[in-house]
Amino acid sequence: MLRTHYCAKINKTHLGQTITACGWVNKRRDHGGVIFIDLRDTTGILQVVIDPQQGDAFALADKVRNEYCIKITGEVVDRLDGTVNPLLDSGEIEIHVSAVDILSSALTPPFQLTDDVSEEHRLKYRYIDLRRPRMQDNIRLRSKVAHAMRTFLEQENFLEIETPMLTKATPEGARDYLVPSRTHLNHFFALPQSPQLFKQLLMMSGFDRYYQIVRCFRDEDLRADRQPEFTQLDIETSFMDEDDIMGMMESLVRYVFKTVLSEDLPEPFQRMTYADAMHYYGSDKPDMRIDLAFVEIADLVKDCDFKVFSAPANAADGRVVALRVPGAADKLTRKEIDDYTGYVARYGAKGLAYIKVNDLAQGAAGLQSPIVKFLGDEVALSVMQAVGAEDGDIVFFGADKAKVVNDAMGAFRIKVAQDTGLVADKWAPLWVVDFPMFEYDEQSKSYASLHHPFTAPQVNHVDELTQADPTTLLSRAYDIVLNGMEIGGGSVRIHDTDMQSAVFSMLGIEADEAQEKFGFLLDALRYGCPPHGGLAFGLDRLVMAMAGEQSIREVIAFPKTQSAGCLLTDAPAAVSEAQLKELNIRHRKLD
Repeated sequence: MLRTHYCAKINKTHLGQTITACGWVNKRRDHGGVIFIDLRDTTGILQVVIDPQQGDAFALADKVRNEYCIKITGEVVDRLDGTVNPLLDSGEIEIHVSAVDILSSALTPPFQLTDDVSEEHRLKYRYIDLRRPRMQDNIRLRSKVAHAMRTFLEQENFLEIETPMLTKATPEGARDYLVPSRTHLNHFFALPQSPQLFKQLLMMSGFDRYYQIVRCFRDEDLRADRQPEFTQLDIETSFMDEDDIMGMMESLVRYVFKTVLSEDLPEPFQRMTYADAMHYYGSDKPDMRIDLAFVEIADLVKDCDFKVFSAPANAADGRVVALRVPGAADKLTRKEIDDYTGYVARYGAKGLAYIKVNDLAQGAAGLQSPIVKFLGDEVALSVMQAVGAEDGDIVFFGADKAKVVNDAMGAFRIKVAQDTGLVADKWAPLWVVDFPMFEYDEQSKSYASLHHPFTAPQVNHVDELTQADPTTLLSRAYDIVLNGMEIGGGSVRIHDTDMQSAVFSMLGIEADEAQEKFGFLLDALRYGCPPHGGLAFGLDRLVMAMAGEQSIREVIAFPKTQSAGCLLTDAPAAVSEAQLKELNIRHRKLD
């Protein structure tokens, strides 16, 4: 046995014992001929002391440097008065070393574990970066979350069942990663964007309750909460409606938070329709820690002389909203307010009008903004009344096409709340329900599924579906949002062949194409399909939120960059001509 104890597990109960520990040299100090080493392993830090009288042990200790991997043997003793370190689990004791063994020397690391270095440098030397206590804590947290999920689901009689990684390309909203087949020349597998169709087939196979912690792949533009390969907790159930499923998933999330973080989440979770989320917050994943909401003012400004407001107020696809930020006049500088114009421009907004409320008792004279004279005193004061403005507030405005207003003001709501300290310190889970069944794509002049084409509509018969205005149809989908981040989404699925075919038709997928792409699913629906539904949690995002991180790369051991590359392994990489020839593939010269 190389070691008898882990570093941070040694304490006063071991006084007088001879122990052996292994780890990395976190820090080495030479104090008047006595060498002190902070030895680090996966549990934490242990202080070891090597006296010159120890001969060979001292000579070896004198050679070690940071990140050397060593083994020490010695006696556990009390630290001297005044040297106890309350920040360490082993801070009351130290080891007086009798033997040192250098297990592995180390080059000078590209950075010290306490250094603040670029993410590019951290990802290139990820094996060094992962030694940081913060990263160790994050990966350990991820493991605990996955374990808690499995424990809960096993107790609820779910079966963990694996689904294929090499499958058929199906349209699910993002580009597939394709894998050429050597045995079927000119044919390709696709890596799964999700196990969606297979988990539905498992319900048709009679397994009743399925789950899987599974890798998924999407070739899409990346950002802080996206990766080309990511991990889902995938769940599917039979003979449960959306209320049943959401209730059970709430219990799962509460169990995970209680077990892993000792946090009690509210019960039940708040519910909100998609329409209300967009109306009041401009987002389908509103952060409910922020007590700021839009007020629709189109009716108040549609006849004013300020065309910036009146034009969108009178347009069929326009929207004009006001957002009151309490106390912002004393919290935001003029420069910060001006800089917000550039911020909302990222989302397509042409500007950001505002009114500073100095003294409402003076009427319009107490309002500070160049737009007041264009609105007129009466309109300006009616807007202040509509938003409930008080002295010291700033009221910001969004006026444009509805999508631009929603995108820009939805993002601005979060930004200004962060800047003014209006984000409450709490967990705010939320269900968003009653999503539109379809969205209209102006570019292709066709309808697309807001979620995916297997989501059930809120109608019972095919005639109700085909005779309805597609823009008014709602789906049986639901998303779970935590502090402004979508951590999961799901739906009740279509379990009737005729309904599935009708949905495909409304999406412009005709019978022949549907059979070619989804024939195996359509065939299975004809052999006794139970009502079923499910949900997939984004494990990376959930752990990111629980860890208080701002990027999922901080909770993934070996993530990709935002350009979908791996700096550690230099992937993706070129392959040999022999490999390409075997797959019947050749390079195409780019123009």
